[in-house]
Amino acid sequence: MTVTRRGALPDSSTPETTYDVTVVGAGVVGCAVARELARHSLRVALVEARSDIGEGSSKANTAILHTGFDAVPGSLEARLVREGGRLLAAYAEETGIPVEPVGALLVAWDEEQLAALPRLADKAVRNGHHGTRPLSPAELYTREPHLGPGALGALDVPGESVVCSWTTPLAYATQAVLSGVDLHLDCPVEKVGPGGPGTPHRLITRRGVLRTRFLVNACGLYADAFDALVGRHDFEVTPRRGQLVVFDKFARGLVRHILLPVPGALGKGVLIAPTVYGNVMLGPTAEDLDDKTATGSTAEGLAALREQGRRILPPLLDEEVTAVYAGLRAATGAEDYKCVAHPELRYVTVGGIRSTGLTASLALGRHTVELLAGAGLELGPERPLAPVRMPNLGEAFPRPYQDAARIARDPAYGSVVCHCERVTRGEIRDALASPVPPASLDGLRRRTRARAGRCQGFSCGAAVRALFEEGAR
Repeated sequence: MTVTRRGALPDSSTPETTYDVTVVGAGVVGCAVARELARHSLRVALVEARSDIGEGSSKANTAILHTGFDAVPGSLEARLVREGGRLLAAYAEETGIPVEPVGALLVAWDEEQLAALPRLADKAVRNGHHGTRPLSPAELYTREPHLGPGALGALDVPGESVVCSWTTPLAYATQAVLSGVDLHLDCPVEKVGPGGPGTPHRLITRRGVLRTRFLVNACGLYADAFDALVGRHDFEVTPRRGQLVVFDKFARGLVRHILLPVPGALGKGVLIAPTVYGNVMLGPTAEDLDDKTATGSTAEGLAALREQGRRILPPLLDEEVTAVYAGLRAATGAEDYKCVAHPELRYVTVGGIRSTGLTASLALGRHTVELLAGAGLELGPERPLAPVRMPNLGEAFPRPYQDAARIARDPAYGSVVCHCERVTRGEIRDALASPVPPASLDGLRRRTRARAGRCQGFSCGAAVRALFEEGAR
């Protein structure tokens, strides 16, 4: 098991050693690809420019496990979201990733949107989702009594769920590492030497040189830039910023379903959804930008969200805001993923993965390995993956502070450090000693929820930092 973070690459990764496959980008898709490759007796590297997995688009999304009912029928995205949703639901149950199947309501607020609902229902059927049905205004308001006035009807979409978007890539990465994948963090790739038959790719990184026979680009927002490093210029990624507002747990009783808008030209639009952590989320915006680092929130964006939120669910705006954040999605101008194999280069690009990438991730992992095999990679027989069981971060499931038997065995699970989120000393200790430990306080937050509550670390910040610094030494 190799997890490297700082300093030179370990001896096992010097230029004399050649990986069979290197996956560049440790977001939810890259981690899923690495996990799938770990099923085979291959020497695999997962390389990430940042100090932790899931640091890009994967950490800032709407965390919805989609059915794919509104994807473009016949597209690769439609197929992989449909397959991936089933795979991830089963995987979540197996590994302890929290999922809540709350269902969704696609709400029509004007005659044009109401007229679009039958077309969306037909699209759902063409995508293999046969459970949608129209709701009258009376039925809609019975299902969602706090909805704002004026809704003309809705499309009921059973099967849509909310999931923990933090735990999912961590589970993939943990299972990959325990199954033999080398994880190289803080390892940005600056140059790629040519690969091809008989010649391994040479990845020039800030920490040394990696050699690999096959190469996978899972770089998310930077997939087009990485393509350019290997001489490909097939598409361009436009960062699409989505700002979101997270309301306190007291708002949770206001909404029972994911409240979806009728989709527009820039995407699915602004929604209101419960989260597995017990909050309520409003967003995202959809702003096409030039800057791939522009993850800051804006006064204009937040004001627009509040205006839309007041129309959809008026009482929500009276609740306390716990946090605001923004994420960037990889828009390409196309309505499908950009998954392409280049056999002559022994190279696969997994690009243009939008907000549905979380749902499709396990299917994307399988599809990428199939593309690699088609490009000449000999996979060999499959082997079982190392089993993993992730710590529960979901409010709908028992947390350690509620488990008397566990506390009796280890009192650290009864010692609450972060009182807003009920995070215990035992959970923080376990995260710091895990196979893929956090490199920062933000990484620790994504593994435990510490400092993610209503006070945002004002009360517990010093204690959490002290535990982090003690455990990181």
